[in-house]
Amino acid sequence: MIGWLKGDVQHRDQKGSRNLVLIACGGVGYDVQLIERDWQAVSTDQRHEFWIHQVVSADNLQLFGFLQLAERDLFRELIQVSGVGPQAGLALLNACAYKELVTALVHSDLKTLCRAKGVGKRTAERLALELRTRLTDSVASTGPERNQLDPVAPDLIATLETLGFETHEIRDALQRLNGMGGPQDGDDDDAWLRACIKLMSSTDP
Repeated sequence: MIGWLKGDVQHRDQKGSRNLVLIACGGVGYDVQLIERDWQAVSTDQRHEFWIHQVVSADNLQLFGFLQLAERDLFRELIQVSGVGPQAGLALLNACAYKELVTALVHSDLKTLCRAKGVGKRTAERLALELRTRLTDSVASTGPERNQLDPVAPDLIATLETLGFETHEIRDALQRLNGMGGPQDGDDDDAWLRACIKLMSSTDP
């Protein structure tokens, strides 16, 4: 199963409500469907990494990609609910920001859930009922620091990459900062940028 891809975006396309990219990786081109905000964030002829969910059926293979691991994992939770397929899962993530969607599920905010195309009241009720308990622990553990319920903005990671840091070490630094309670001098992007640079520089050989 494909769980992650890193490669150059060769082509971007929209077909109806579907946001598609062609990713060149290891001499192979992968068609991947994205949520709209991720599709807007990526550019052709630039390297990006995507967390992938693969769906295999008798006559088809589909790849769904996400810039944030937390959103990929939430997508997997959504499509485990009876009656919620991949397109409905994407519609929910398109209609709501990540934290807003998790909060709506935990607090049974049906009005917010029904903003997603193709999600009616009964489906929204089923989503809230089945996912509330699984997601409550995550919400309860959310402090003022950033964590998986509030994914780090892609532009912060991109900025660090332009400074010469590798993606894997950036994510490792962000994870370590989360475990430490976040930056000591604030919670905005600049504070996270300074803290990440300091942390990664201190671990250089």
